[in-house]
Amino acid sequence: MTVQKFIKYNSFNINGQVLNNEHELQLNVLEKSGNYLIHKDILRHQISQKQGTVSTKTRSEVRGGGRKPWRQKGTGRARAGSNRSPLWKGGGVIFGPKPKKTILKLNKKERKLALQTLLYNKRNIISVIEDLENAIEIPKTQTFLNICKNCGIDLNKKVLIVVANKTQALKLSMRNIKNVELILASNLNTLSILKAKQILLTPSAVNEIKEIYCD
Repeated sequence: MTVQKFIKYNSFNINGQVLNNEHELQLNVLEKSGNYLIHKDILRHQISQKQGTVSTKTRSEVRGGGRKPWRQKGTGRARAGSNRSPLWKGGGVIFGPKPKKTILKLNKKERKLALQTLLYNKRNIISVIEDLENAIEIPKTQTFLNICKNCGIDLNKKVLIVVANKTQALKLSMRNIKNVELILASNLNTLSILKAKQILLTPSAVNEIKEIYCD
């Protein structure tokens, strides 16, 4: 059963001052089976990252083995028909891995419900920062560190920053900081939210989340 939940946030500017602008998210949250859907969506995301390119050769693919190594009878040795038998060194592999693509299907509605449920569970660590995309004009890590200091962001913990538009200056300013992940609102996923200890949104990202995931 889905229940509607409302989350309200006061936004900050890049100097850490609280603004009067209120941002609200209306989320459809699953009360009982929400954690199961979150787990299923994370599993789907992890499986999709697998390349599935590992491969071994069977006895028909290994080079050689055209001639019978020795005659069938009279040598005292065991019968052998090919030197590429899986029993021989250098032979083929029995039931070895082959390239494959594994897909775990999850409906769009289930994925949206999982993401909204996780956002609601993480509501206490979410902050909204005004105009973060355009706050840095010249790429400089120290500028981003100053913004984090002003807004009380602990960079010793995993920080997820969700924006509607990735600017080049913003990407370059934070790429040397190990605990910061920058992601587009359109690419938001449960795995990134689950790993994060602090989540920063921009107003434009909040609006995009409403359009994509909360319709």
